[in-house]
Amino acid sequence: MANSTEPQKPQNTKKNKKKGATLDTFYGAKIQNTEQTEDNIKENAPKPSKGNGNSPQTYEEFESEMTKKMEAFWEEKLEIMQKKFTHLQNQFDQTVKENQALKARIRQLEDNDHVKEQESIKQSQNTKKLEENIKYLTDKVIDLENRGRRDNLRIIGLPEKPEINTKLDMVIQDIIKENCPEILEQGGNTATDRAHRTPSTLNPQKTTPRNVIAKFQSYQTKEKILQEARKRQFRYKGMPIRVTQDLASSTLNDRKAWNMIFRKARELGLQPRISYPAKLTIYFQGKVWAFNKIEDFQLFAKKRPELCGKFDTENQRARNT
Repeated sequence: MANSTEPQKPQNTKKNKKKGATLDTFYGAKIQNTEQTEDNIKENAPKPSKGNGNSPQTYEEFESEMTKKMEAFWEEKLEIMQKKFTHLQNQFDQTVKENQALKARIRQLEDNDHVKEQESIKQSQNTKKLEENIKYLTDKVIDLENRGRRDNLRIIGLPEKPEINTKLDMVIQDIIKENCPEILEQGGNTATDRAHRTPSTLNPQKTTPRNVIAKFQSYQTKEKILQEARKRQFRYKGMPIRVTQDLASSTLNDRKAWNMIFRKARELGLQPRISYPAKLTIYFQGKVWAFNKIEDFQLFAKKRPELCGKFDTENQRARNT
C-alpha cells in the first residue's frame, strides 16, 4: 500500500491543564493569575495544520470567544463584588448612624447626670440650711419655754399622798417655813399662782412620786428659795426633798447627762455647778472652767494628770449595769 500523504496532526507534548479560572476574592474564592489564563488560551487554541489555510482565522475566533467569556466572567464577578460592597457600605453607614445616635445619647445622659449632680448639691445645701434653721428654731422654742418657766420651782421627792395632793399650796408654804423662814420674816411674797403634779396622770408602775411644779407670784422670792436650796438639803416634815429650777424637758435631759460627771467632780472637790441652760462649771487650779458639751470636758480632763482617767463615763456606766 502506498503511504498516505495526509499529514498527521502534531501531538501536544504538554498535558492539558484544567479548564476554567476562578476569582481570588476576600470571601475565599481562588483565581489563576493573568499569565496562567493567557497560557491556557494559547494552549487550548487550535494549532495550525499544514494545508488547511484557515488556521489564523480559527485562532482569532477562538481568542475573541475566550476574551468575551473572560469579560463576561469578570463582569459577573464585578457585579457580585459591587453588590456585596454596596451591602457592606449600607451596613457601615447604618453602624455610623447608630454610633452617632449612641454618642448623642451618652452626651445627653452625661448632661442629665451633671444636672442631677448640681441639683443634688443644691438640695444638700438647702437641707443643711433647713437643718440649721430647724436647730435655731428648736433652740429658740426651748429658750422661750425655759423663760416662760422662770417663775416656777420643781419639787422632787414630795410623797404621793392624797392629803398632800389636795393641798399643794399649803404644803409649799410649810416647806418654806421649815427650810427658809427668814424669807417670811423679811416679808417676802411667797404666794403661788398654782401648783400641780407632773405628769398629770400617775403611772402605777413607777415607785417614785411625781414632781410638783409651783408657779410663784414673785420672781425674786422664787430665786431666794432656789439659792437656799442650793446651799443645803431641804426637807418636808423630816423627809428629804429636792428643789430645783423648772425647765423644759429637753433642757432637763441635757442636765441629767452631766449627773455622773457632776457627782465625781463634787467628790474631787471641784465645786461643780450646772448653769443655764445645761452648762457645767468647775473650779480647778484657781480658775473657773465652763463646758457646754460632755466631750469638751472629757478632752479637758485627759490633758490634766490630776483628772485623767477619773471621768471615764463609759466604764462607769458599764460598772453600774
